[in-house]
Amino acid sequence: MIINHNMSAINTYRQLTTNNSNNAKSLEKLSSGLRINRAGDDAAGLAISEKMRGQIRGLDQAQRNAQDSISLIQTAEGALNETHSILQRMRELAVQASNDTNSTTDRDEIQKEIDQLTDEIDRIANTTEFNTQKLLDGSKKGLVKAENAKAEIELNTKANITGVSVTTSAGTSATIIITRTNDSSTGFAAGDFSIGDPSSTSASLTSGTTISMAGGATITLSGDDLSKLAVGESITISIKAKVDVSNNVEDAFSMQIGANSGQNILVGINNMKAEKIGVRGTDGKALDVSDYKNATAAIKTINNAIETVSAERSKLGAVQNRLEHTINNLGTSSENLTAAESRIRDVDMAKEMMNFQKNNILSQAAQAMLAQANQQPQGVLQLLR
Repeated sequence: MIINHNMSAINTYRQLTTNNSNNAKSLEKLSSGLRINRAGDDAAGLAISEKMRGQIRGLDQAQRNAQDSISLIQTAEGALNETHSILQRMRELAVQASNDTNSTTDRDEIQKEIDQLTDEIDRIANTTEFNTQKLLDGSKKGLVKAENAKAEIELNTKANITGVSVTTSAGTSATIIITRTNDSSTGFAAGDFSIGDPSSTSASLTSGTTISMAGGATITLSGDDLSKLAVGESITISIKAKVDVSNNVEDAFSMQIGANSGQNILVGINNMKAEKIGVRGTDGKALDVSDYKNATAAIKTINNAIETVSAERSKLGAVQNRLEHTINNLGTSSENLTAAESRIRDVDMAKEMMNFQKNNILSQAAQAMLAQANQQPQGVLQLLR
């Protein structure tokens, strides 16, 4: 029998310390509701759950981004709704002015309202904004985005606009096709031409009848020149070529709708000023309804403008519907990822309560046994009597 080292007491004390430590950990988990309170609880689980938390917060913010984007689109679409109403009124006035029962004085009064309505279209385009950003002035109309492959670029331009150009790069050839966009328009014929293997190709529409390409290739529109097209009529230039994305500048609203980099959509809103939709000439004057001929031509021009605004509203409506589905999908993804993160990080309260009770009982038992173990060396005293 030895007394310097009470091995029974030492062993019991070690068990008591372990049980108390486990009991403290159980109390911490039960009080926090988390299975992982520090890296030592589960190093791998902590790393995984932190990555999931980043994704969850990103998804939640992406939902808010999409909702803000819908608000922006609704602001623009609401302004275009008013533009539509103005154009409908202008068409009504043009139809009225087309009737020769109106005197010159009557048409002058109609012209005054036409002028004011045209100014209002410009005011709406110039002042409509969301969070201080202009929406309808053409500053965010955007350019075509190509994804590392072939892309078709379409440039629609009114015949009275000069200096519009398209540049392609990293392609072996380019073809420009001239087509009529209005069946009733006359004075030019469709045609096409191509050039071969330039390092950079630029096509520009100028004020004449010729569209030229770098390198000297040209095409001339037959018949009357472009300047004789009615206001609102247009031609379409379609260029099919390989596009180098690195040289493709984007100028549109970029809407971040995902938790990671690059998960965004680009939304461009075209210039909705009176001149751009065709109801104001390059000279700054509104449509002329002073006689039968001009008034009937104005009806056609306003019809084209209404179609232009309708197309823009339809595009915005389609994007809004897309964003609504995006919000639903982001919500589902966030919910599922939260459930996965919870399984890793959250504590099972019932199971941990069971562990706490077990460790508590073991601690009390170890305390009692430690008292008994400390009594054992006292038996040596009997040998001294």
